[in-house]
Amino acid sequence: MLLNCSLNGASFHRAIRSSHVNSSTARSRAESAMAAAPNSVRVAAAQMTSINDIASNFSTCSRLVKEAVSAGAKMICLPENFSYVGQKSGDSLLIAEPLDGPIMQRYCSLARECGIWLSLGGFQEKGPDDARLRNTHVIIDDAGNIRSTYSKIHLFDVDVPGGAVYKESSFTEPGKDVAAVDSPIGRLGLTVCYDLRFPELYQQLRFHHDAQVILVPSAFTPVTGQAHWEVLLRARAIETQCYVIASAQAGKHNEKRESYGETLIIDPWGTVVGRLPDRLSTGITVADIDFSLIDSVRGKMPIAKHRKPFDFWRPTPL
Repeated sequence: MLLNCSLNGASFHRAIRSSHVNSSTARSRAESAMAAAPNSVRVAAAQMTSINDIASNFSTCSRLVKEAVSAGAKMICLPENFSYVGQKSGDSLLIAEPLDGPIMQRYCSLARECGIWLSLGGFQEKGPDDARLRNTHVIIDDAGNIRSTYSKIHLFDVDVPGGAVYKESSFTEPGKDVAAVDSPIGRLGLTVCYDLRFPELYQQLRFHHDAQVILVPSAFTPVTGQAHWEVLLRARAIETQCYVIASAQAGKHNEKRESYGETLIIDPWGTVVGRLPDRLSTGITVADIDFSLIDSVRGKMPIAKHRKPFDFWRPTPL
């Protein structure tokens, strides 16, 4: 099925209004969407409320992708569990598929037909047996090819204060490998959600894998999101001197599950440069990845030269 990835003039302006861009008027947003600065490239981060309906979620993702294309973005980042959120524990195992299965191939077709790169965070990839899956972040290029994958390393086994008890490891096989890949918006470092609390991974991505942009697709709980979401994201951006793009699930998925929301794009100085005006809405925010800013921040504060190597911190015999 051929997808129509262009919007007419009225639809274009509606798409821009549903996004949040750092400019004062709808007119300046539309004008800036047409042409980014020479040393920059536009990216979109999406926010949505996935449910237990694969077709409905794809329809929402398709609409958001088309908005990103009309806004001039070269890549759109979708949140963790973009394709499916089950009603109860174990539902994800029932729909888990390999990366060459029909769900992911449909998103590959969407990327190809719309001519845009996709970051698909937290796909339920079929694991080694029927009892386990992988929480996999997939990068697809504008020709519809899978360029890189990353399986979530840190699994969410947490008794949330005042909230529910989660045990992701009961049905998920943890990843073992760090992943980075080149893209039109720079060299990407791939993470997923709970990884955010483990700065060692982000240090590896910056200093061993040369990341310029780190992706954090997520479905944070309301309790942990309210307390820690933005401060952790800004810390990861500041300490790595990378852009951080955090696309989030938002609102109530069903009677038992709710996500915090607050999709953000943060620059290497720790400044929020993209944010949806409504923390619970479905939509996109766009910002320009400014490569000269990355170089400037790293040049003026050369932490790559000042930092101690990882081996420095190994304990020494007494």
